[in-house]
Amino acid sequence: MIYKSKIKNEQVDDLFEAILLLDNLEECYRFFEDICTVKEVQAIAQRLQVVKLLVKNKTYHEIESETGASTATISRINRSLNYGADGYKLILQKLNIIDEDEEKE
Repeated sequence: MIYKSKIKNEQVDDLFEAILLLDNLEECYRFFEDICTVKEVQAIAQRLQVVKLLVKNKTYHEIESETGASTATISRINRSLNYGADGYKLILQKLNIIDEDEEKE
């Protein structure tokens, strides 16, 4: 089955193709410092940290304390984790934070 994205368009394709061309952390830092504000990068990084803690069954209060994310943000990320496009699950598998068996549960 082919995934149908809600955000797919030519500009987003171009952005993702550019990201896929980055070779290492230094190139990522350089590109993202130019294309995003510091706050935007920090917000994305915070979301990844939140999802890592959610799959470790941390409470919203623990996650809020550790990351500074609001409970509304944590709830939105949790909803995406459970009912979204499975992008979080995909990257958590690639980071070896969850395995494929956990994804099927």
